[in-house]
Amino acid sequence: MIALIVLGSLVVFAAAYMFYGGFLSRQVKLDNSRVTPAVEINDGVDFVPAKANLLMGQHFSAIAAAGPIVGPVAAGLVYGWVPALMWIILGSIFIGGVHDFSSLVASIRHRGASIAQVVRENMSRTSYILFLCFIWLTLVYVIIAFADLTANTFRTTVKGEAFGPGVAASSALYLLAGVVMGLLLKLRAPLKLTTAIFVPLVLFIVWLGPNMPSVVLEALASLSAKQWDMILLGYCFLASVLPMWLLLQPRGYLGGWLLYLMLAAGLIGALGGEAISWIMNLPAEKTVALTYPAFGSGAAKPLTGGVVPLMWPFLFITVACGACSGFHGIVSSGTTSKQLACETDARKVGYGAMLLEGLVAVLALTTVMILPKGTTGNPDMLYAEGIARYLGLLGLPVKTGLAFALLAFSTFVYDTLDVCTRLARYIFQELAGLKGVIGGLVATAVTLLAPLGFFLLVDRADAWRVAWNIFGASNQLLASLTLMAVAVWLAATGRRVFYVVIPMLFMMAMAMWSLAVQVWPFVIRLIAQSTMDSNLMIVGVAGLILLSLSVLLLAEAVRFLMGKRGKTAKPE
Repeated sequence: MIALIVLGSLVVFAAAYMFYGGFLSRQVKLDNSRVTPAVEINDGVDFVPAKANLLMGQHFSAIAAAGPIVGPVAAGLVYGWVPALMWIILGSIFIGGVHDFSSLVASIRHRGASIAQVVRENMSRTSYILFLCFIWLTLVYVIIAFADLTANTFRTTVKGEAFGPGVAASSALYLLAGVVMGLLLKLRAPLKLTTAIFVPLVLFIVWLGPNMPSVVLEALASLSAKQWDMILLGYCFLASVLPMWLLLQPRGYLGGWLLYLMLAAGLIGALGGEAISWIMNLPAEKTVALTYPAFGSGAAKPLTGGVVPLMWPFLFITVACGACSGFHGIVSSGTTSKQLACETDARKVGYGAMLLEGLVAVLALTTVMILPKGTTGNPDMLYAEGIARYLGLLGLPVKTGLAFALLAFSTFVYDTLDVCTRLARYIFQELAGLKGVIGGLVATAVTLLAPLGFFLLVDRADAWRVAWNIFGASNQLLASLTLMAVAVWLAATGRRVFYVVIPMLFMMAMAMWSLAVQVWPFVIRLIAQSTMDSNLMIVGVAGLILLSLSVLLLAEAVRFLMGKRGKTAKPE
């Protein structure tokens, strides 16, 4: 049954790429005779044309991260695998893919401008400032959620054994390998040769991390989750100010390979697991079979604990990046558009990468399908255990399979953290008018002060759970606002907008609904002047700010769509 589900998903995604991807390309008239900003500007720092496959790997690993793993697993546990699967497939094709592709194209048609600059050019300076503020706040929540997820991964224990330190050691070696690869590529080493060397090296690093000398692992094990949070914020600072060729591009490329290997492992387990389990007569704990409820779980709790929230709208914000993510639009218009060598690559990099992420989400969901009813646990460990079970079908030891899955998980987060911090730095520099190297350092430091404050205020090891729902809501709301900006640009150039406006309205309704639900307890206590903990205060204040910004931006967009269609720019 699992094999049929995954095969069906593959067929649907492939058909969507061929037909709906072609439809989207025709709507914006992709044309390689147009020179892309990466080729035109090519400053060797931010604007650097990249080969399609290299850029695909970097973009894919930057957008995929932990979101399409944590979100689908958490949603599947709480709401059942059928609702999560339906949203992943439909959302990826008609909303997430449209969002990623259109934001990338809008950026390259505006000389590599961020989506906020697209807003300024097609709407107003007020809209531009509001949009920058919204993006910056969303990026801060991305950093909070994913940094703390990684910190907790480095503290993971499996059956009483400290497993996280080995993953942390592998992660450090992986980052070092990325820097060395970047230096070699800068010296014009052939990409095929460096790939042949460094991909096997990363696999060796997977094995090496948990087998490092005990003195190293014990030192890493002594670090608390809060200490890991601080170390990861330090990494964010360093990675965001280094040249893209030194760390972001090569590490993203290697991360792409890990993603592809994870996809392969998931496909092997999902497509052949049930047959192999039956042929080999495996025991129940090693068997791959569909056992989890299709609708609801009966026992599992949401990420934040407490009562299970209504499926509408919380399914959509829980799945998060697995179907649609506003963060992708920032990546597309912030870094990817500055590396796109020709326009037609936008379909592969923009739309294709989102469909691949949808497949990652489907495969993550299959690790829920093989669980018994009522299973609870952290999504990263449940996912890693599922991948380890899949790899076990090939004879790989459970410990090695877990190490591979958890390293891949933390690798995905690294990819997001440094891209996210770099983009937040761009945004803050735009807002504050900071220039040059010193301006970049100041903007990065200010950006990371917000996550630092959050980690110090939230008195729990798994602080990411406090941030997840507000992150999911703000992320989906950002996606709808990005689609809104694209719709204004398309309308200004006299193009059709229905395929952008419909997804925009749906995502905006779900995101604002979920934000309102989350903010309501804070508002009630504020009116009653009753005491509240820091967690509720953080969520309430952030939610109110995000809701206010989105309402103001929507009002601006409606005004321009109603009064400026076809008047502000010539068709391209």
